[in-house]
Amino acid sequence: MPLPALLTRRKILQTGLAHATCLASTFPLAHAQQPQPTPFAPVDEIFRKAIQNGRMPGAVAAIGHEGQMVWKGVFGQRALLPTAEAMTWNTIFDMASLTKVLITAPAIMQFYEQGQIALDTPACHYLPAFAANGKQNITIRQLLTHYSGLAPDMDLSFAWQGKQTGVQMLMNSVPQTPPGERFVYSDLNFITLGLIVERLSGQSLAAYATDHILKPLGLHNSFFLPPSSQQLNIAPTQFDENGQMLRGVVHDPSARRMGGFAGHAGLFSCAQDTVTYAHAMLDKLAGLPSPFPLQAETLHLMSTPQQPAGKTDLRGLGWDIATHYSTARGAYFPATSFGHTGFTGTSLWLEPNNRSFVIILTNRVHPYGQGNVVALRRDVATAAALALRTMDH
Repeated sequence: MPLPALLTRRKILQTGLAHATCLASTFPLAHAQQPQPTPFAPVDEIFRKAIQNGRMPGAVAAIGHEGQMVWKGVFGQRALLPTAEAMTWNTIFDMASLTKVLITAPAIMQFYEQGQIALDTPACHYLPAFAANGKQNITIRQLLTHYSGLAPDMDLSFAWQGKQTGVQMLMNSVPQTPPGERFVYSDLNFITLGLIVERLSGQSLAAYATDHILKPLGLHNSFFLPPSSQQLNIAPTQFDENGQMLRGVVHDPSARRMGGFAGHAGLFSCAQDTVTYAHAMLDKLAGLPSPFPLQAETLHLMSTPQQPAGKTDLRGLGWDIATHYSTARGAYFPATSFGHTGFTGTSLWLEPNNRSFVIILTNRVHPYGQGNVVALRRDVATAAALALRTMDH
């Protein structure tokens, strides 16, 4: 073929290929791989909208399934005041009432396994002063399930200070209802249980928990009274009564007045440590190898209904199962699932059948105590359950 004809043909081919490439980009071929939206995209959207609507400044969250972390997210800011700071995966949060189920309840159950505690023995057997003013029949099980009849909170109406003052107030407290009659969620129950751990161990609750729960699980970024070296990693909560922003100091006023921690509040932790804890607990429940420092039978006891016979508010030994606090279950996790929430905006919900969990860590009280994550917890758990169902099919 003469050279001019060859060049003309090559030019036609090149033009045709370019045109075909343009068409392919405009009209993708049927077999071309298109990016598929993740089944967890709705979860991301729920968090973004909640932050836009001022429900919380930011969040760190994770979803687990069958021994794997299948999704994690980091959203928004960890601090708005005094200066803005971006949220990070390793941000440490004031876990608030998650202290009850992550630390105090398992500590009590370690003594149960050792035969030092019986669930239906009155608490005054371990703390004699607790018997005062009609509390002599309140049992360990009733404290763990919030059926003790004690008031919900310590009296904060006057400026008391110090652990011994708080202990004396607790010992002098008068039950509001007879034990076993009614479910009333109460910090006093777990302050009492924390004191029993201290009495039986001869250590502070913080020291005992570090030695017997945090270290065995390898949780290196979980603390009571966090060291100053961790200060910048901690999400601040809100201004205290003196106008100081609480950061690395427990938000709960009773725990703060009692020295920074008690059986109901004081743990600081991060998402990765909470993921590790959840995996270990669910693996142990499933009979798989796990470093969790309790036996599977004990964990089953803790996570199944233990409330008095005939009562419809279902509580495990520490864990919530079906009460008005259970919105963090969402619409689809089964009745065998269980969890807990924390006032600062933290929550953990676990589903043992498929070793699934939803962890949400926020500082929704930052900076003025006005955030709200009740709907967020419900909506995220619902979307997470739907996404996991998609993965399983």
